[in-house]
Amino acid sequence: MILIENTVISDDIAEKFFVCDLLKCKGACCVEGDLGAPLEDDELPIMDEILDAVKPYLSPEGLAVIEKEGTYVKDWEGDFSTPVIEGRECAFALYDDKGILKCGIEQAYFDGKISWRKPISCHLYPIRISKYDQYDALNYDRWHICSDACSHGEQLGVELYKFLKEPLIRKYGEAWYQELLKEIKDRQEE
Repeated sequence: MILIENTVISDDIAEKFFVCDLLKCKGACCVEGDLGAPLEDDELPIMDEILDAVKPYLSPEGLAVIEKEGTYVKDWEGDFSTPVIEGRECAFALYDDKGILKCGIEQAYFDGKISWRKPISCHLYPIRISKYDQYDALNYDRWHICSDACSHGEQLGVELYKFLKEPLIRKYGEAWYQELLKEIKDRQEE
């Protein structure tokens, strides 16, 4: 475990290799699972604010679900997530011409329509954050649908913390990330 400020980071994040390989997985993380993308409380009003700008990027099915259920739903544990289409893909996901699922929110961001990239849970995946009273626990969520990303990362020599540098900085800041690099380097030198 690595301890930085109010975070506890799993060793896997420093040691495991990972680089998404969308040509192979086709964005399966936007389809598989019981719920949509987990949302933090401060993201809920953002989801409502960006909806009009994001609508042109969404499928008719996704729009219908959002109109019926809203931009987020509350699960049985009281947590919020994006709605899903018929128990499958996220309502904000769309298929590109290669059959790869992409995020409509992120596409609107790339086109300069909004300034918020996407939910942090999506941006950080396959790192999942468990929130406790005093700290956040960051864990690597191993899932068979990402096996190609593991082998791709290993071929490229890119560890998970390097692949997810941008979202880690977005969530915890540059100083935190630099401390993570220092902690990992110190461990490697031992």
